[in-house]
Formats: sequence, structure tokens, C-alpha cells
Amino acid sequence: MNEKTENTEKRAKRKVLRGVVVSDKMTKTRVVSVDHVIRHAVYAKTLRRHRKFYAHDEAGESKSGDLVEITSTRPLSALKRWRISRIVEKASK
Repeated sequence: MNEKTENTEKRAKRKVLRGVVVSDKMTKTRVVSVDHVIRHAVYAKTLRRHRKFYAHDEAGESKSGDLVEITSTRPLSALKRWRISRIVEKASK
């Protein structure tokens, strides 16, 4: 085997999350809010939680309000550990 296939076999499966772009004010960086639903352990109430991730967007294609898929990657800056892999749905104007 060559070196390239050996490296891909060692690499762990990358995490993929889906969220909405909430800010596109930075160059090549988007802030993506990812929602998830949990049930409270004691009260069994459904709770909606969200977390913001800084994601790299090289082409600058995504805009605020777009539904995007982000993939984990190596650290790109102090805050960026994700990149936008694809735009699932464009925001309605």
C-alpha cells in the first residue's frame, strides 16, 4: 500500500453536524448554530439545546440563514475546528 491509503485507514471517522448559519460577517468564517433535542432525566420534559460552532467556508458560498452540513477538521485557528462540507438548503429571501 502507498502512504496515502495508510493515512486514511488510521484516521478516525469525522463528525458531521447539521445547523443554520447565524453569522456571515467574517471573511471565510461562518458561525453555525446546531440544535439538538434531549429529554430531562427526572421530569421527562423535552428540552431544545443549541451550540454555536465556527466553521471554515473557503469559497464564501453560504449566507446567513442557510442550512449547512459541517465536518470536523484539524484546528484552523483559535476557534475554528469545523468546515462547511455542503449547503443543504439555501435561505428563503
